[in-house]
Amino acid sequence: MDLEAYLSGYADGEGCFCVTFNRSERHALGWDIRPSFSVSQNRERAQILELFQRTFGCGAIRPDRSDRTLKYEVRSVSDLVTNVIPHFRSYPLLSAKREGFEVFAEVCERMNRGEHLTVDGFALIAEIASGINRTGKKKYPRIEIKV
Repeated sequence: MDLEAYLSGYADGEGCFCVTFNRSERHALGWDIRPSFSVSQNRERAQILELFQRTFGCGAIRPDRSDRTLKYEVRSVSDLVTNVIPHFRSYPLLSAKREGFEVFAEVCERMNRGEHLTVDGFALIAEIASGINRTGKKKYPRIEIKV
């Protein structure tokens, strides 16, 4: 079995590429950007989460308070750029989720270069990130995020 292809297929159905924005007084621009890749699963099937963690060599498995499942999550921009994104570029997603992944990857790569630390870079990243999940509840169009 090709484990890497299996993990991509699994993530295509059960994975989530997400970028959240939170107001933050700690950050110079007043906002914190948090990209993350995650996969949730019932406790009795935690082996798949352990496979993701072993294969990517990063991330953590934790209880998901919202629905009593376990969640494997990678939030470090460096780990996302070094381990997660290259995996999905080598073993691409086959569904429409691939478009969201490409937007997610661009956000992470821009953050890895430090572009989020400037007003213009932050605004561009916020605009780009709004394309990850156009049907989702949370949208952050450029007009709403004032830095």
